[in-house]
Amino acid sequence: MLKNHAVELVEVGPRDGLQNEAAIVSTADKLALIRRAIDYGVRRIEVTSFVNPKKVPQLADAEELVAILPDRDDVTYIGLVLNRRGAERALATGRIDELGAVCVTSDTFGVRNQGQSSDESLAAAMEIVALAKAEGRGGQITIATAFGCPFEGEVAIDRVVEMAKRAADSAPREIALADTIGVGVPAQVSEMVGRVREAVGDLPVRVHFHNTRGTGIANVWAAVREGAAIVDASLGGLGGCPFAPGAAGNVATEDVIYMLENSGIQTGIRLPQVVEAAGWLAGVMDRPLPAMVSKAPAFP
Repeated sequence: MLKNHAVELVEVGPRDGLQNEAAIVSTADKLALIRRAIDYGVRRIEVTSFVNPKKVPQLADAEELVAILPDRDDVTYIGLVLNRRGAERALATGRIDELGAVCVTSDTFGVRNQGQSSDESLAAAMEIVALAKAEGRGGQITIATAFGCPFEGEVAIDRVVEMAKRAADSAPREIALADTIGVGVPAQVSEMVGRVREAVGDLPVRVHFHNTRGTGIANVWAAVREGAAIVDASLGGLGGCPFAPGAAGNVATEDVIYMLENSGIQTGIRLPQVVEAAGWLAGVMDRPLPAMVSKAPAFP
């Protein structure tokens, strides 16, 4: 039994899709990607990350890109931030509508990713939400490595539920569960989404899956069946994490939309325009992209 008949899609291609690419994508092409996402119906876009440009050189143009974003009252621009400095940079642009804060389940990944223990990363994420609210902006919290850590292995669901409960105290827009390295499976996803939804009350649950082991699209379906209200996806299935060895691409926007819309779940996204945009992006990247639907004939 479906618990949602409509799902919001967050396009993360401009940030998570590009951040691990070796060849620098031009600011003009990033802007074109964002414009195309708006054209195919997305109304929340993760446009960039305000992190150390030496660690993520692909996103070194964060301020430059944000300054030229289309002026749209109906679109929410999200900036990923890992600490107070990043949050202050994002807020200083005056163009970021929502801060995406990240905490992690494991100490090892936390130290390598953002120089913080797991508990420290959660405290920082809650502070970022408070900073965003103080400036009249939105703030959401993502629990990264929720389904497994590349360094410490399996993560207990109880740990994720505990972090979600604590994160909810800061009243973020939503709590996101991220499978940073693509190790989750549908049964695990169903249990975790169900338990986290119960733990955080009325707060929406968002999910972020990588397709490293081929389970990404099945995990999206399991999450939506359990009531996840927001799904992250990346045009063409691009993506990866510089700090997570072997983390392959995100679930593809076109694959997610095809599955959901043909299952009676409304997304508000126009699939033909997504497929067209994926073809354009493949040209920008000068290689075929991982997504499946954009390679297949149109159906029906």
